[in-house]
Amino acid sequence: MVSVSAWGGTFGTSNAVADIEPLTKRIANFGWHTQIFMRGDQIAQMEDVLNRIPTPIVFDHLGGLGPEGTKHPAFTFMRRLIDAGRAWVKLSGAYITPTGFTTDYAPATAVAKAFVAAAPERLVWGSDWPHPNADIRSKPDDAKLFDLLTDWAPNEGARHRILVENPESLYGFPHTS
Repeated sequence: MVSVSAWGGTFGTSNAVADIEPLTKRIANFGWHTQIFMRGDQIAQMEDVLNRIPTPIVFDHLGGLGPEGTKHPAFTFMRRLIDAGRAWVKLSGAYITPTGFTTDYAPATAVAKAFVAAAPERLVWGSDWPHPNADIRSKPDDAKLFDLLTDWAPNEGARHRILVENPESLYGFPHTS
């Protein structure tokens, strides 16, 4: 996996949007994917580049769609890539907003439910622990974040797919019974 972040760099990532295409061409033969951590407006601006890259894409943090949610143009673009089998969405970061952190998970819940309804086979869940960008006062409760999945995917089969089968497929984990 190569990770590209436009929200601030962390070890092992690239902040340079110009790096996306050349990096993905270098890793495509390894069977890796590209994880994108960008705001929805940045994803929409990068549509041409993201359409050209040769690797599968994982949109981190629900695609960073913010308060526009499913009405954001990036949602439509992400859905097209998902429907074409070229992308995944990580159900994570419900507490992250374009302006900081929140405990109001309603906007993230609306987006997550829309993705679950459309394509539970292209979703993985993540806690974001240890929440490196949050200071000690704004770190979310991981148990509450995990409990959101029951609301987002009320069907037990869909949750099993998101938590077990999809990560097996995406990350190449051995199949478990």
